[in-house]
Amino acid sequence: MSVDLQFIKGIGPKRAAVLLRELEIATWEDALEYFPFRYVDRSKVYKINEIVADMNYIQLVGRFMSREVVGVGTKRRLTAKFTDGTGVIEVVWFNNIDGMASALNGTDEYLLFGKAVVYGGRLSMTHPEMTRTPDMQKLTGTLQPIYNTTEQMKRIGLNSRGMQKIIEAVFNSILPNEIRETLPSWLVEKHNLMRRRDAIRVAHFPHTMAELEQARFRLKFEELFYVQLSLLRNKNINRRSVVGIRLTSAGTHLNEFYKNHLRFEPTGAQKRVVHEIWNDMRSGQQMNRLVQGDVGSGKTLVALMSMLIVSGNGMQACLMAPTEILATQHYNGLQSELCGMGIRMALLTGSTKTKERRNILSGLADGSIQIVVGTHALIEPTVTFHNLALAVIDEQHRFGVQQRAMLWSKNTCPPHILVMTATPIPRTLAMTIYGDLDVSVIDKMPPGRIPVTTEHYFHNNRNRLNAFVRRQLQEGRQAYVVYPLIEESERLDYKNLQQGFEYMCNAFPDYNVCMVHGKLKPAEKDEAMQRFVSGLAQIMVATTVIEVGVNVPNATVMIIESAERFGLSQLHQLRGRVGRGAAQSYCILMTDSALSRDSRRRIETMCLTTDGFEIAEADLRLRGPGDLEGTAQSGLPFKLKISNLARDSEIINFARSCAEEILKIDPTLSHPDSVVMSEQLRRLAANKQDWSQIS
Repeated sequence: MSVDLQFIKGIGPKRAAVLLRELEIATWEDALEYFPFRYVDRSKVYKINEIVADMNYIQLVGRFMSREVVGVGTKRRLTAKFTDGTGVIEVVWFNNIDGMASALNGTDEYLLFGKAVVYGGRLSMTHPEMTRTPDMQKLTGTLQPIYNTTEQMKRIGLNSRGMQKIIEAVFNSILPNEIRETLPSWLVEKHNLMRRRDAIRVAHFPHTMAELEQARFRLKFEELFYVQLSLLRNKNINRRSVVGIRLTSAGTHLNEFYKNHLRFEPTGAQKRVVHEIWNDMRSGQQMNRLVQGDVGSGKTLVALMSMLIVSGNGMQACLMAPTEILATQHYNGLQSELCGMGIRMALLTGSTKTKERRNILSGLADGSIQIVVGTHALIEPTVTFHNLALAVIDEQHRFGVQQRAMLWSKNTCPPHILVMTATPIPRTLAMTIYGDLDVSVIDKMPPGRIPVTTEHYFHNNRNRLNAFVRRQLQEGRQAYVVYPLIEESERLDYKNLQQGFEYMCNAFPDYNVCMVHGKLKPAEKDEAMQRFVSGLAQIMVATTVIEVGVNVPNATVMIIESAERFGLSQLHQLRGRVGRGAAQSYCILMTDSALSRDSRRRIETMCLTTDGFEIAEADLRLRGPGDLEGTAQSGLPFKLKISNLARDSEIINFARSCAEEILKIDPTLSHPDSVVMSEQLRRLAANKQDWSQIS
């Protein structure tokens, strides 16, 4: 199609520029693939006395009782009282105030459509769609799509209804056959799928719920099918084309460690995962494996035993951590475990002194250093290895793909890659984000660990909380107090952190309190951390900088302030900072008494279970997958436009089984029947950097 988006009726250059900037809509295809996020049944008209909190968009029919313009300048607003005989709701406008004020009258009957909220016992609706009752039949009796829009879009008339008009104009400007079919005809027929052009039309202009469900299934299946097809094909290519370092034996180091240095018997889950890793490393193919394990499940021991297999075969291993604190913790822990084995280790971070760095670089280059632990410093160009065979990446989602990819250049034959995460990931999400990796799960905790007791306190219970904390401190324990840090309100958050620090100093004058946050210089942060680790400070007030990287078995209390501002997975990670010693530990979730429905569910979930996988599933249901790994859709080969990884698990499983069946018959997608699929994969991957073979 030759028609530029800006020349389509109702768009123009200004709107086209805003659509590109706000939604990345550059072409008519992009516009058609900007799907509604939900639909409203316009056949239902509510009564004002039926309105309750947490309702979706609703329709009301009635008359305006009064109107008033209040405020001046940018604070002007129009408020009007609206009634249907069962109650009164306040309607507010902040834009086009004079025009709206003159249009309203108390004699006509109107239909309002908008989001009704209950605040302070009063009902209100802001900027509703409005029409006089004679036109009501044009709106009711159909499913109305609702589109996400931005403030910039609304200023030029591109609210939800404006977007619907634009998409209607696009449909009127193209021929039906210009919307290409992206699935092979045999696949469409085999699974009785709606044709793509029909599915797109119905998604934007549905008539019945049954028709809409059929259309959305087709579009979601297509999207998830190509995600799975891409991941699985790349996995096949990687296995065929990338030769791995073949290790011929488990090596002397692992056997010596297991017999003479291992302090406790590994769990069955740990043994199983080590065996899976060993099978990978002796297969002759490059290993790309993800190890999932809850906080405290023993991932570090699995990593250590894997590195000992490598060092016992005369090769090198590295462990890369996201922070200096975590890298130092790993290094000290590994040194303690390997004491007396004669294995040369090193720690390389940004703080390593020049002379020591020179010695480490020399030892890595000549192979005399067998295991190195470090941060991003490990991937600097000056770091060369003699024969790197294994790279372990801890908390892997905190590294960019390009940074991880640089480890590949550290050996002529790519090293085996083992990535670890303490953030449990639901199965359907793991198979999608990490679909090109083999996944191992450590699903059993080491014996003897006492589950952390989690309790919910409101802010007005502060005195009771202080008394509890004082008892713990008197027993020689330590406590964390964590404050949220949200970028949009950073100044306010740091103010709260400082006030919290001062409060704890005043409330516990007989104890030492330290404070840690991301704006401290590294040396200052390390000094404060060490004061707490050594026991010189009994209370640490911090932001989530301590989410990863602090291991203090003596700390038994984790207080999370404003816990409603955290996601479930982050709350679980913070809780994992305690419960590392032999004493009973506690996690206290502090909140206001007024909580939203979702916030209350999160708090209740935390109090009911300590199972990280249960929490991850609940987090996925409540928040969706966007931020589970810190970056929206960070591991997907393509951006999802209609699917939801939290809600579409059945379609994910179905799409994956279809992709596996196809690749089993045609692994390279070179058969004539696969042309449509290989072409679609090329289109989807266009203009994207291909990191598909980097774990």
